[in-house]
Amino acid sequence: MKNLILTVCLLLVGYIAFPQNKRDSVSSRLNEVMDNRPFYTANKEGRILTLKQLLRISKLSPEQIYDINMKLCNEYKKYKSDSAVFYIQKNIAIAKKLNNRKLQNKANIELAWLYSTEGLYIESKSLLDNIDRFTLAADLLPNYYECYNAFCSHYGQSNNYTVYYTKSELYRDSLLKVLDPQSLNYQITFATKILYQGQKEKAEKALLSLLEKTTDKNPERGVIAYFLGVMYKDEGNLELQKKYFSISAITDVENSIKDNASLQSLALTYYKIGDIDQAFKFIEAAINDAIFCNVRYRTVEGSFLYPIINASFQAKQSKQRMELRLYLILISILSLFLIAGIIYVYKQMKRVSKIRKELHSTNKKLNKLNRDLQHANGNLYESNHIKEEYIAHFFDLCSTYIDKMENYRKSLNKKATNNQMDELLKDLRSTVVVENELEELYKTFDSIFLNLYPTFVKDFNVLLAPELQILPKRGELLNTELRIFALIRLGITDSVKIASFLRYSLRTVYNYRTKVRNRAVDSRDEFEETVKEIGTLMPNR
Repeated sequence: MKNLILTVCLLLVGYIAFPQNKRDSVSSRLNEVMDNRPFYTANKEGRILTLKQLLRISKLSPEQIYDINMKLCNEYKKYKSDSAVFYIQKNIAIAKKLNNRKLQNKANIELAWLYSTEGLYIESKSLLDNIDRFTLAADLLPNYYECYNAFCSHYGQSNNYTVYYTKSELYRDSLLKVLDPQSLNYQITFATKILYQGQKEKAEKALLSLLEKTTDKNPERGVIAYFLGVMYKDEGNLELQKKYFSISAITDVENSIKDNASLQSLALTYYKIGDIDQAFKFIEAAINDAIFCNVRYRTVEGSFLYPIINASFQAKQSKQRMELRLYLILISILSLFLIAGIIYVYKQMKRVSKIRKELHSTNKKLNKLNRDLQHANGNLYESNHIKEEYIAHFFDLCSTYIDKMENYRKSLNKKATNNQMDELLKDLRSTVVVENELEELYKTFDSIFLNLYPTFVKDFNVLLAPELQILPKRGELLNTELRIFALIRLGITDSVKIASFLRYSLRTVYNYRTKVRNRAVDSRDEFEETVKEIGTLMPNR
């Protein structure tokens, strides 16, 4: 009876003193994602750094630099708009130098979109007006109409001119005419159109269907969920708007999208519900994101909400301090019961003193065994590390040797241009040496890799559907598909590096990876992570 009373008292204190956990999984997931924001930002910065390193490669053509700059712009686009502007302006200069009107139009459209988000509406409008719609390449028309649609929407929000909302709808109609009806962008745009036309039931069905087809890794999922939240907001359904704004926010945070509307909408939703702490948390995050990304219209929107939510937050804090004093008094009283419980427990502990001494002796033995086990695990880890380091160095040496052979061929070509054509012309045109070296390199790689991971082919095929398994031909150790995933097993996951080592195009490597993932028995998204665990003593899962 004494133990029961003590337990009830302690549970009562815990219930009063600490807030309850979130009841629904979406809210729990959102809080978890918000806590891990630095991790997602680090991943974003890592991808950006990889692209920047590509720019350091010597002898890149202007077109290659243009493509890398465009990828950097896309990474920065909804993350840090000033940096996106920097790289797109570089592309404008490259396009002008190449006198390539298509590349120049593509860059100008991107720059107009960025200017629009930063509040530079005059500059954005000027860029769009200077693009000749009738001479624009067909594959740039979706970007052109989408940019005009965004400009009219942003400008309309800044001055509340309804005429620009009307223009935005017209450009959305034009966008739908040039998009592939099977594309996700078309389906989202069409669902948005019918939503604004008042066809809520049809729009709801379309958006929910699209939501099921996407995951948190798809940035478009944030847009889909956001429009669902807007729809339920108009209906006054607080629970559903909270759910779908939360899903949108999860996607935005995981993809490091700083130009987002989900956090602001979510803050307002929690404010209406009465959860001021969550409302303050989200509005603060939304304003910080808008400032970081330099999105003017998002900053303006947040500045209206922040004072209201902050005032309520401060009032709640004051009330909580008063409640805390009351709880401290209650806790003090309950502490007297706790002291009585401690005395009772102390008496019980005396009775088990002898057993504890025996347990102490046993624990010493277990600790020694644990230390021995940790030492053995450390040796195993070091052994695996040495193997992988050895293979990595071997790849580097082989690749360097092949590059030297290629440079030697180029030097012969130079001699040939010095009128030594009769002796060297045949050798210059021959790639037999390089091909032989590559073949030898791959054989050596296959042999060493299978020596380290002798069951790789068998274990790899276990991950594939039985009728779609990949086996090397007679006389081969590994084929192309197996060699690509052998490199992934060694930690080389960058398709650019894999393509460089295997002397394939980036598109070819990507197609191989996609094709093999589609053969997976289990989840395709986790297939490559599972491949990385082949041959390990203690898999992650």
